[in-house]
Order: sequence, then C-alpha cells, then structure tokens
Amino acid sequence: MNLRQRPVPTRGRENAHAPPNAGRLEEPYNIIPIHSLLSDHPSLRYPEVRAAAAALRAVGDLRRPPFREWRDGMDLMDWLGAFFGFQHDNVRNQREHLVLHLANAQMRLTPPPAIADNLDPKVLNQFRRKLLKNYESWCSYLCRKSQIRLSHFRQNPDTHRRELLYVAMYLLIWGEAGNLRFTPECICYIYHHMTMELNQVLSGDSDVNTGRAFIPSITGENAFLNKIITPIYKTIKTEVARSRNGTAPHSAWRNYDDINEFFWSRKCFKKLKWPLDLSSNFFIDDPKVVNRVGKTGFVEQRTFWNVFRNFDRLWVLLILFFQASMIVAWREPLYPWDVLSIRDVQVELLTVFITWAGLRFVQSILDAGTQYSLVTRDSKLLLFRMIMKSLVSLTWAIVFIIFYIQIWIQKNSDRQWSDAANDKIIVFLKAGLVYIIPEVLATILFALPWVRNFIEKSNFIVFDVLTWWFHSRLYVGRGLREGLVNNVKYTIFWIIILLSKFSFSYFLQIKPLVAPTKALLKLKKIDYNWHEFFRNTNRMAVLLVWVPIVLMYLVDIQLWYTVFSAFVGSIIGLFSHLGEIRNIEQLRLRFQFFSSALQFNLIPEDQTLVAKDNLVQKLRNAIHRVKLRYGLGQPFTKLESSQVDARRFALIWNEIIFTMREEDLISDREVELLELPPNCWNIMVVRWPCVLLCNELLLGLNQASELAGAPDRWVWFRICNSEYRRCAVIEAYCSIRFLLLSIIQTRTEEHGIVTRLFMEIDHYISLGKFTEFYKCQVLPRIHDRLIKLINILMSKDQNVNKLVDALQSLYEITVKELPKCKKPTAQLMQEGLAPQNRATTEEGLLFVNKVQFPKPDDAFFYRQLRRLLTILSSRDAMRNVPKNLEARRRIAFFSNSLFMNIPRAPQVEKMLAFSVLTPYYDEDVLYKKEGLRKPNDDGISTLFYLQKIYEDEWDNFMERMRADGVKTEEEIFNSKSRELRAWASYRGQTLARTVRGMMYYYRALKVLAYLDSASEMDIKQGSMAFGGSRSLHQTGAVNEYGAVMMKFTYVVACQQYGSQKQKGESQAEDIANLMKNNEALRVAYVDEVHLGRGEVEYYSVLVKFNSQLQQEEEIYRIKLPGPMKLGEGKPENQNHAIIFTRGDALQTIDMNQDNSFEEALKMRNLLEEFKLNHGIRKPTILGVRENIFTGSVSSLAWFMSTQEMSFVTLGQRVLANPLKVRMHYGHPDVFDRFWFLTRGGISKASKVINISEDIFAGFNCTLRGGNVTHHEYIQVGKGRDVGLNQISMFEAKVASGNGEQVLSRDVYRLGHRLDFFRMLSFFYSTIGFYYNTMVMVVMLYTFLWGRLYLALSGVEGAAMDNSRYNKAFGAILNQQFVVQIGVFTALPMIVENSLEHGFLSAVWDYLTMQLQLASIFFTFSMGTRSHYFGRTILHGGAKYRATGRGFVVEHKSFAENYRLYARSHFVKGIELGVILTVYASNTPLAISNFVYIILNVSSWFLVVSWIMGPFVFNPSGFDWLKTVYDFNEFVRWIFNGGGSLAKADVSWETWWYEEQDHLRTTGLWGKLLEIILDLRFFFFQYGVVYHLKIANGSTSIVVYLISWVFMSVFVSVYIVIAYAQDKFGAKEHIKYRIVQLLVTFLIVLLTVLLLELTKLTVLDLFSSVLAFIPTGWGIISIAQVLRPFLENSIVWDTVVSLARLYDMLIGMCVLTPLAFLSWMPGFQSMQTRILFNEAFSRGLQISRLLTGKNINTES
Repeated sequence: MNLRQRPVPTRGRENAHAPPNAGRLEEPYNIIPIHSLLSDHPSLRYPEVRAAAAALRAVGDLRRPPFREWRDGMDLMDWLGAFFGFQHDNVRNQREHLVLHLANAQMRLTPPPAIADNLDPKVLNQFRRKLLKNYESWCSYLCRKSQIRLSHFRQNPDTHRRELLYVAMYLLIWGEAGNLRFTPECICYIYHHMTMELNQVLSGDSDVNTGRAFIPSITGENAFLNKIITPIYKTIKTEVARSRNGTAPHSAWRNYDDINEFFWSRKCFKKLKWPLDLSSNFFIDDPKVVNRVGKTGFVEQRTFWNVFRNFDRLWVLLILFFQASMIVAWREPLYPWDVLSIRDVQVELLTVFITWAGLRFVQSILDAGTQYSLVTRDSKLLLFRMIMKSLVSLTWAIVFIIFYIQIWIQKNSDRQWSDAANDKIIVFLKAGLVYIIPEVLATILFALPWVRNFIEKSNFIVFDVLTWWFHSRLYVGRGLREGLVNNVKYTIFWIIILLSKFSFSYFLQIKPLVAPTKALLKLKKIDYNWHEFFRNTNRMAVLLVWVPIVLMYLVDIQLWYTVFSAFVGSIIGLFSHLGEIRNIEQLRLRFQFFSSALQFNLIPEDQTLVAKDNLVQKLRNAIHRVKLRYGLGQPFTKLESSQVDARRFALIWNEIIFTMREEDLISDREVELLELPPNCWNIMVVRWPCVLLCNELLLGLNQASELAGAPDRWVWFRICNSEYRRCAVIEAYCSIRFLLLSIIQTRTEEHGIVTRLFMEIDHYISLGKFTEFYKCQVLPRIHDRLIKLINILMSKDQNVNKLVDALQSLYEITVKELPKCKKPTAQLMQEGLAPQNRATTEEGLLFVNKVQFPKPDDAFFYRQLRRLLTILSSRDAMRNVPKNLEARRRIAFFSNSLFMNIPRAPQVEKMLAFSVLTPYYDEDVLYKKEGLRKPNDDGISTLFYLQKIYEDEWDNFMERMRADGVKTEEEIFNSKSRELRAWASYRGQTLARTVRGMMYYYRALKVLAYLDSASEMDIKQGSMAFGGSRSLHQTGAVNEYGAVMMKFTYVVACQQYGSQKQKGESQAEDIANLMKNNEALRVAYVDEVHLGRGEVEYYSVLVKFNSQLQQEEEIYRIKLPGPMKLGEGKPENQNHAIIFTRGDALQTIDMNQDNSFEEALKMRNLLEEFKLNHGIRKPTILGVRENIFTGSVSSLAWFMSTQEMSFVTLGQRVLANPLKVRMHYGHPDVFDRFWFLTRGGISKASKVINISEDIFAGFNCTLRGGNVTHHEYIQVGKGRDVGLNQISMFEAKVASGNGEQVLSRDVYRLGHRLDFFRMLSFFYSTIGFYYNTMVMVVMLYTFLWGRLYLALSGVEGAAMDNSRYNKAFGAILNQQFVVQIGVFTALPMIVENSLEHGFLSAVWDYLTMQLQLASIFFTFSMGTRSHYFGRTILHGGAKYRATGRGFVVEHKSFAENYRLYARSHFVKGIELGVILTVYASNTPLAISNFVYIILNVSSWFLVVSWIMGPFVFNPSGFDWLKTVYDFNEFVRWIFNGGGSLAKADVSWETWWYEEQDHLRTTGLWGKLLEIILDLRFFFFQYGVVYHLKIANGSTSIVVYLISWVFMSVFVSVYIVIAYAQDKFGAKEHIKYRIVQLLVTFLIVLLTVLLLELTKLTVLDLFSSVLAFIPTGWGIISIAQVLRPFLENSIVWDTVVSLARLYDMLIGMCVLTPLAFLSWMPGFQSMQTRILFNEAFSRGLQISRLLTGKNINTES
C-alpha cells in the first residue's frame, strides 16, 4: 500500500465541526501546526511530518537547562534555545523550517523508508552535509578542526540526536543573525565556538573554574542577540556611519565584505577570542587608533586604472599584438608573413618582451598603489611581495632592454647579421623563454582543469607556497575551472573571435594608416595657420590621427563578440527547439502531439515502475521526445483509447483557458471555442476545441457529396486523412442523435421513430454500406435543416410551432429523400420509421405536442448546443482566435516549450519544495479609484488610457461584469470598484499583479496534486466540473492541499507594512486584502517599537490571514539588533525576510514581475534541474527566461522591451552555454536556497559599491564554486520602464552600478581567478559593455577634435595634395560610420526575432523600428550609459534612482528634460555641434567630398539624437502651445530667486549645486583629470582667433594673448551689468537702465571702430562667438572643480551668475530647433504616429488620447 494513500488518522477529528474558537490553540502557526500533531490539518496526514517532529522531540537523557523550567513537549530546539539564549520565536520559526525540510526530503526518498514514522538517517545526513559544507570548508581552510563530531555508527540514537543538534544550532544562529547573514564566515566563527560549547555540554564536561557542570558562556534570555550579534552589528553600523551615506571613499570604511573577510584569517581566533572580547581592535571605531582592524582582503580605490588592473591579461594581449602589427605593417607588405623572414623585423618583434615586462611593472605599481593600506603589522609578507613584484618586473624590463640594445650594437658594429649578432638574439630568446615559463605552466593547467582545481582547492602548505607569488591566498575564487568539454567549447568560441578581430585590425585599421602617417611625417615647411610651438615635426597631428583608431582597436572585440554570440545563440536556440511553434496556426497542426507532449512532461510516470533514471529510461524518453517533436507515430490514438489521459489533458488545458478568461485576455465566446469539453451526449471521440474543428464538417460533407457513388471505405479514408475532420463528423453525428432524442419526449412514438432511424443508419455504417443505401447528395440539405433547428432551440421566444415544423421538415428529408430506394408508407410503418396511425387533426401530426425546449437555466446544455452549432456552421478558419495578442503568445510559447528538452515532472509530493520572495517598499499595491479617474494635464485619465491600449481586454472585463449584473460602465465605479481597480492594476506594474502571478504556483500545484492522486472516477468527475465556466480550484474537487502547503510559500517583504498600518495608509489595507485572498501568502515586515526616552526596538515580523478567525494573525516576531537598513535597501529587505522562506529552492521575484498559470505548471520540472549535472557541477542558480510585457504601450516601450528580450534570451543563453559565465542579472532566477543561505545570501548589500545588488549574487556564486544555468522552457513576465525619462534613469542606475563594480573585489577576483577565455566572456558581458560604449563615444570625440586640429592648424590643407593620405583616411572613416548607425546593437534583436518569430517578421520589425526612429533612441541611450559609467568611475556618485513604474503618456516639461539631460547629453551634443561647425568653416575639403559627407552625416546624427531625443519621444513634444508654456516655465526656473534652499525642480541654483555633488566627493586625481579634460574648451579660442580677418594672417603668440584681453573685457562687461542689476535693479531702476545704456553704447562704439579701422568683418564677430563661448564654459567648469577654494571669495558669485547665463544659452540652443519643429505644421501628428504606432496598428485611438477627449472624466 502506498504510504501517500494511507487513510487519514481519525484522532483529533471528532470535533471537526466545532466553532473556530473552540479548538483554538495557544500558538499561531505558519504552515504546519507542529506544536499540535493531533490537530486537524491536511499536512499532518503525512507520516514524514510526524517522523521529523518526533525526531526533534527525542530529548532523551540530555541534561536539562539550569535556568529555565523544562516542560513536557519541549524538544531539541527548545533545549538549544534555553541553553544558548535564542529567542523563543526564532526557535519556533526554525523548528518549522527544519521539520518541513526533513519531511519534504523524506518524501522524496526512493524507495520510501521501511518505517515511515521514523526519520531516515540518510535524510538528516545529506542535509547536514549540505548545510554545513561551507563551515567544514572554512575549518579546513583555516586548518582548524571541525566541531562536528559524529561517530561512524550512524544507527546510534545519540549520533542521530547529535546530528540534529548540529543542524538546528546552525539554523538558529542564522535565523537570529540579522545583518550578519551577509557575512557567512563570521557566522561560521560563531557557529564554531557555540558548537564547541555544545559538545562540552553533550560530553558532560565540568567548568574548569567552578567544577560544576559546564554552562555555555552565552546563556540567558536573548543572550545570543545581545552578547554576540549586537556587538558585531554595532561595529558594522559605525562603519556605515563613517561612509557618510556612501559619499566617503570606499577605502575609508569597512563594508560587509571587509567584516566577513576578517574571518578568512586565523588571526580572528587570536583577536576576537570567545566569548567575544569587546576590547579587541576589531571593535574599535576610532580611525586614528594605529592597530585598529581596517580594510581586509581588498581596498576599493576609485581610479580608471581599475579596468586595466582587473583585466590586465586582456590589455597585455591587445597592446602586444598592436605593437607587433605596427612593426610588421610599417614595412607595408602585401601580407604580414611576407616580412617575417627579414631579420630586422624579427629582432624588432622581440620588443614585445620589453613592453610585456613594462606592463607587468605597471600592474605591480597599480597593485601597490591601490592596496597599500592592507599592509599592517600582521601582513608584512604582503608588503614584501608588492615590493618584490615591482622590482622583479622592473628588472626583467631592464634585462630585456639591455639584451635588445646589445643585439643592435653587435649588428651595427658587424654591419650585418653576423653569428655574434645571432648569438645575442639567442641569449635574448633564452631569457624570453624563462620569462614565459609561468604562462606555459598556466596553459598546461588550463588543458588539465581537474589538476588546477585540485591544486587550488587543497589546503596543502606546499601549494600555498608555490602560488603565493601570483596571488594572495583567498577563501573564495578557488577551483573555478570548468570541465574539459566546456573548456573546449568556449575556447573555440574565443579563438574564432580573436582571429577575426586581429585580422580585421591588421588589414583594415593598422595597415591603412601607415601610409598617411608616413605622409604626415614627411611633410616639411608647412605654413601653419597659428603659432605652432613645434614647427619641425608633425607628431602631434600623427598622434591625433592615431588616437581614435587605437581606441577603436581596443574596443572592437565587443562588436565581434556581439556578432558571434548572436550567431552561436541562434544555433543553440535552434537545437533547443525554440520557435518551432511560433503562432496558433502552427499549434493547430500539432495539437494532437501537443496534448501528448503535455502528458509526457507534466504528468509524472508511475514511480513504482521506474525506480531511478537509468540509461535505458533516458534513451526511451529521448526517443519519445523525437516522436512527439517530429510527429512520428500517432500519439493521439492513445488519448482516444484511454479516456483517463484525455480527461487529464482536458483538465489542465481547460484550467489554462479559464485562467485566461479570469485575466480578461479572452471572451466567453473564445472560451467555448478553445476549451476541451468533457465527454457527454454519448460522444465516442475526443472533443477537440472548436477552433480545430471549424469548417471541417463542411469539408467532410463536400467530400461525401463528391464521392457519392464510391464505397464507404473510400469516403471514410478521405475524411480520416484529417483527424480533426474525423472527430468533427463523429461528434456532430453523436451530438445530433442525443439532441433530437433529448428534445422529443420519451415514451412517445416519435421518440421511437428517431431511435429506430439512427439504429438503421448505425447498422448500415457498421456494414460499410452507407453510401450504397443512402444519397450523400442529400446530406447538405439535412445539414441546413439541422442548423435551422438549432437556431430555433437557441432563440429566446421558444416557439414550439417553429420547432415542430423544423423537425417535420428534417424528418421528411431524412426518411423519404435520403434513402436511395424510396420506401412506401406501409414499409416505413412496419420498420418503425413512420407513425402507425395517420393523423386526422393537426394535433395528431408528427411531433406536435411531443417536443420540449431545454430549460432556460440549463447552461451546460446550451453550451453544448452552441458548440454543435459552431461545428455545423463555421466556415472560416478561426485564425484570429484568440484575438488577444498576449493570449496567442502565451499559448504558442507554452505549447512550444513542451517540445523542448524539459526534465520529467515528479509527483507533487516528491518535488523539491520552494519559496518565492518579493521585496516591496511603498509602491502601488492596487491603483486607487480616484487615481484611475483623475485626468492629467492633457485631460487623459489612467483608466481611459488603459481602455484604449487594452481595448479587447476592457471589452472582456465588461462582459464579465455584465454577467455579474452590471449593466453600464458607470455602475462599475459604485458597485464593482475593487474589481475595476484590480483590472487596471493587473495591467500596470503593481504588487497585486505580482502576487496574482506568483500565486499561480499554488493554484497549479493544487491541480497537479489532484491529478497525481485522483482515481479514474475522480478525474471523470473533475472533468465534468469543467462543463460550466468554473475552474477546478473553485469546485472543491481538490481537498488534499497538505502537500501543496508543504511545497510552496510566498513571502512578500513589505518593509513598511507596520508603519503603513499605523498611519492607516491605503497600501496596508490592500496588502491585508491580498493576504485574505491568497492563503499561501505571508507578509514580512520590520516593526519599530518605541520604548520611550528615544529607545526603539526593531523586530522582523511575519503575519498571515487566519481564515478561521477572519483576521490578520502574527506568527513570528524576532528581535533585530537594530535598524534593518545599514546598506542598500532592497538586499537588506530581502535579508530580513529570508528567514521566513522555506524549501530547497528560492525564486527571487521583483515588484514589476508577473506569471501565468501555464508557466507555473512547469515549475516542478524546472526544479528537477537541481538534481542534474550541468558541466562538472550541479546548478546553484537556475536562470529563467523573462518576457517583457510592457512592449505594447508605445514604440519607445517596444524598443526597450525588444532590446531587453534579446539580452534575457539570446544573451543569457550564450553566457550559460558555451561561455559558462552567466551571472544573476536580476530576477526571476531560482536559487539553491541552502547553498546560498550559508554563503552570504541572495544579494550583497554594502552601501553604494553593491548598488547593483543582484549581479553580486552571481559573482559570489561563481567565486564560491557555484554553477549558473539558463533555461528557456519556462518564463516569467517582467515590466520595464516605458517613458524616456524612466528609461534614462534606469540606464543611469545600471551604468553607475557597473562603474561601481569596476572598483569591487568581486570583479577583480573574477578577472584574475577565471581562466583567460572565461575572463574575456566575463568582461565583455558585464562592465566591458559599458566601458567599450564609453570608449566609443570618447573615440568620436578624439576623432572630431583631431580633424579640427588638422583643419585649424593648416596641416590638413598641406596634406591635401597627398593622394595616399586621402585614400587611407576614407577607409578609416567608414568604420566610424558603421559603428555610428548602431547595426551591431540591433543584430542580436534581429537574430532572436528571426529564431522565435521568423526571418521575414524579424526584418519587418527591424524596418518598422527604424521608421519609428529607434536609432535615435539607441544612440541617445549610448550617451546615457557612457556619461554615467565614466562619471562613476572617475568621481563616484552612484545612487539608486527611483524610476516609477507608472504609465507615461503625459508631456514632460522642457525644464524637467533639461535638468535630466543638460550635462549628460545637451552640453556634449552642443560641443560636438560647435566642433563640426568650426570644422566646416575652416576645412579645405570640398563640401561634396565623400570623406566630408560621411564625417558629417554620422556625427550630426549623433548631435541631433542627443539634443532632440528627449523631445522626439516626449508625448506632445512638438505641440506649439506646450512649447510656449515650457519656455516660460524654463525661464522662471532659471531666474528663480529661491536660492540654494529651494528644491531642484523649483530653483536653478539648487539644481546646479546638485550637479556638482560628484566633484565634492571625488579624490585629488579625479579633480585633476577633470581639469585636464576641461582644458579642451580653450582650444577653440586658440584655433579660431588666428583665422579671423582682424588677425591679418599673423601667427604670432601676441594674437592669442590679445584675444584674452577681449575675453577679459567681455567678462568685465558682464560683471558690471550684473553688479548694477544687484545694486540698482530693485529700487533705483533708472540708474540700472543708464548703466545698461552706457555699456551698450560703448560696446557698439568699439565694434564700429574695429569694423572701420581694422580688417574685422561681420563674419569675424560670429566666429568670435564660437571662439569665446567655449572658453567661458571651460572657465566655469574648472571653477566648479576648484569650488572649495573659490566658494568664499568674491569670484564665486560671478561664477554662479555666469553659469546661470550659460545654462540659459544652452537652453535656448536646444529650444530653438524644438520651437521651429513645433511651429511647422504636421510634425506633432507625425510624432504621435511614431511614438504610438504599435497602438495604432491595433486599432487604438491615441489621437483622442492625446487631445484629451476623455469619455470618463464626467463619470
């Protein structure tokens, strides 16, 4: 007998129907009432639960705690809590945690244990090994003996109990550790000593001081929290305070990693001791104390050099190849190998060794310069290694230089390559050979990864000594090598990329530039247009020509990586069978196989037949998959022969359809067309959905008519060619028979006639003689009469006479015209086919008074009637069912996923348990009723917007509401407001949507649990329940929820819920309603309890809704050591709630995510991946595909979602396989929960450095030997930002986060500990993407500045005559243009779309995106990324940017856009525009020159994108009235007198100071580099003044100096006017006007005199503006850097005033083209069309939306 099917224990059930309070127990519980095993709870029917609880209660003869009353019923958890001072609720929480896990683990045992009521030792042993693996590894690393002391005799009860105590101890420590959970090795330290004391208690040791029985040093109420956790917590809190909210340099304070890494050294035992020595220098918070414990393991220093330092191997490779290429290319051979035989070239190539040694020296200097503060009295060896590394690398460089010089000295003295010279070369080569020995060894170990892993993981001191020189000994980053197969795969991938890149670089970058370089160097006697300081050489010009090419050379691997990853990703996708079912039409063709695939994947096998996955079974499964995938065999016959399988499939399929109806994705009519109804009306075939049977009956009738004279078997063979046609014919026939017999009264003569008629037809069909005895040509007429009959039955008036007429007509045709041989009346009467007595009156006629209409309330009958009518009458193919695009996508993806390689599902009872965790702060739970109706400035309400965007879903919602009695839309606001709020919220990015989506797991598991255990009769009854529109979970058919409760928990970490309740905020009420409606939902929050006198206590609280008491119930309240939030908010919120999660796996879900029922069905399949090896390791993170559901809102949202989709699918697919560097890029990945909870949790939380908290979980996982996979047969919905400002803030946050990652220890360690090729993958898929984007922008800058220098200096004019120069330079420009159009950015999107939607669809989408100006968006985003990434690396300033998740249809004001984009885009765009303008006016190139056109088109496109991007994608961006209002608001903002105390959106001055915040926190080097970069603005003045006519061709330096006199005059004039305005502007206005008049007169007079007396022209005046304005901006920029020195001086007011004027000028430059386009007719409507084109194509009325014709404003 299966243990799962045991009869439910009757004990405790006698009073099952007592009132709720009667059986109320004193303790609330979370999932299982472990404290009362006799209670009536579904989970307690499992013997495994009782076994785990009983094991904990086996206290036996353990010594009782001395200072606490011991009561019966207390268990080992209570025993530990009493002895070691753990909190009562922590004990309760971890008791349930442990019992649940052990019970679930025992359920999975195959075969089950012999005694079900005893805990199996294997279960506990495996769990202990997994939970304490990190602790054991830590002990081994520190050469400390583990305190886990177990005898080898496992069956001993004492051993069993001791093992339970070890596990419980760790869980109790972890459950109360608070913020220390981010420091896993600190927890190991605590666990080590507490377990040591536990062993002393268990051994019965005596206290050495008192001689009494040993008592732990930490004991008493809350002792663990107060004496262990709180001191360390306070230390962390003090360090965080020193960080000044993250603005202090990272090197000045200890973060979580520093605290944790202190425990990676044996000195922690000596310094901290046990009990904790609070006088230890670890706890000292005064930074002036000399011996204080400071940064540990790594120092995060802010410098651009980190990119080189972290990935030095990559830069060494690129620099050395560039050097070698230059040496070869300088000879200008046709092919590089042509010159390799030349001895001079061979010797010159040896210089790469000098460069290599020099780069090693640079690396060693960088290491010493950034990590010097790690050197303490205890780590002098580190200082020794730093010095020695620098000395050794410098020595190698000097040795190579000396040997190299000796070669040439010998050669020059011999005047040929003599034997002596060759001997010198051999000496050099020998030295080089010695130099590369470490690299050779590394290559050998790379080819033998298991050897490398063994060496790194072992703790032998010999290996430590051997590797000490190369890197510090670390606890993490050991044994990271993958298996040989994976090694080969990603090595081939990168070798192909590197070969392509180096070939391209040599032939198309380096070699073409050699000729113009030589031409420039040979130019002599150039007539410079300015005062040239170095007239004898053109090296400056050569440098400026080469810099952009070198920058392009350094970053173009990113482009090659993009191309090849797209190609490889598409191949992997094809082999994964993605995109095989792309739409509903393809599903129709494979629906029978789809039903079998669903059975195969979602319905578990009988576990009694298959004990374990063996090779034979795997082979059998693979063959079956191939059959299903390619349509081999006829799996659908199985469904027909086995009604149980058909009903199982129907149950699942219909639940999916009904779920979509609940979501209002489909209408009631579409439900009837899509559902698979239960077998009824004596139908003998599978009743496929109507959409599959449409038109099939008519085709069958046509075939029967055409083959009227043919034998039955021919006709039937033709019909059976289509399975759907065969089923349609049989179902229609059976349904008609049942229908006719139903509406004719039983026990009447007519009922007998119809019965006899069908018996005769059945008889001839069985003989195969139907066509022989009946005229098939008459069938279409019968078909018409049947349709007429059904329409009468469905009519509301229920006219009996019409029904009788229809039946009589049908009778006449069937009996008298259908048979080929017309039978006389007597014969018909004799055969029972005619009435025995002729009718004499009307009432005696056939069917009169013998028929009955079905009851009007018989919904099931009418549902079947409508189905029959559809089968009979449908003529179209129903290709648009369902109409909703999202429903079509979901069905297509779900059906396709079942044909992919997906693990077989276990039974629900045997699946891995899992939890879902969602952090929530104070976002929308449900949209408020008032907020939905409130119109914005354009007159559009959120509800109206949603009604138009989701028009079909609104119609479906109204249909559902009308079924509930609502007649008009107005009634909804009054009687159904909550349903309306829910409908709107489910289309936004709200917590309600996320909770609904995640609770589908619970619902899916209930359905699957029912199917696992239901008998054939249960399934039949369950499928009959689907006859109505009710779904299974509503029928009460599932009553065994025990397993589901144990397998799934959903915890939402509502951090502010406590305070929201106290304040009575609407979010609290909405959250409470969510708990009320979702029984598996739990809410965790932090409760602040004010004790008075400023004292506050903090608690982690878990609550649920008690359905018996009908109120919220507090389950656990665990005191925290202090405020929860020390680091970044989201990871801290996750960390406090993670102790309330359960199960083996944890899925992290964000607040902007969603799920669907059909995807939830596959969760237990996904969890099986944890049991499989992926490479040489089992997975620790299961990567899950995302679907971006916000793409339909606007074209901008579509661009973002398409870009995101290509990353979360194709990008991550390649990262996982073959590259093996997929990290954790945000949710919805599934974590191996116990693996992560012992290794620091599911994210990192240190202030600022971990602002991109999610990806650090992936870094941590990889460094600690985890394995991250990616699975695309299951997906979770995700919302993205939909407005440009939201998107830009998100991009800024991510780019800043990547800038901080460059500084982090995790990236440094991965860059050095991964093998070379995985390091390349890691770099180019994370920070490399942002770094290379920034360098591409810098490349464009250097290119344009270089061209400007050549034009203004006169070098370009001199070089014009050199044809080699011009030809080569044209080739160089082509590269820049290709990069500019962003084709590489678009390639992954095109490839992924081709894979999943077809090539033509992908190309069409791409062209549509281009027409909607996607290139402007992507170019604009490139500017955002490069600005924030570069600024963060240089100066810091990364911060969380709340983007908001609302719908963006409102117009953003110009002032708001200016504040957001002035520094990141507008200033840079204007700078490039000025460069291009000055270049165009001074270049000797003809306007028609190809080079000039290419240069201008690509560069001006960037300028236009950066300046106009915010307005192109701003709703009503080109509306003239709004532009006028925006201008007035902008001017008010600029000249607002609020000063620096006002908010930034009110006062320009506040905003201006905030924009400089990063300069206040940056270091000396950051300020210095900022000043150097700002000096470029002075070049305009220097270059332009010499081209003015007034200069008269002079190139004297005096011209430039005089220009500064004019600059000073301009500034003085401005100061005078500003001073006059301040002094006289308010009270003595006349004086102010007089000053203005005088100054204006003097300026005009001076200008006229200069025009008359000198060669100054009007054109010179315009040129002067382009010269002097950038100089002023440069002065202001430098003044901002020097603010600490200038702020208190008289100069600062002038700087602020000038800056205000410049911002006004920049605003006018941006506003001018905007105003022109707004004034031009047609641009506004065109912009609306571009911005909302996707909505237009779906018939939406965006034009009404944007003109504010809101139909709901009145209501």
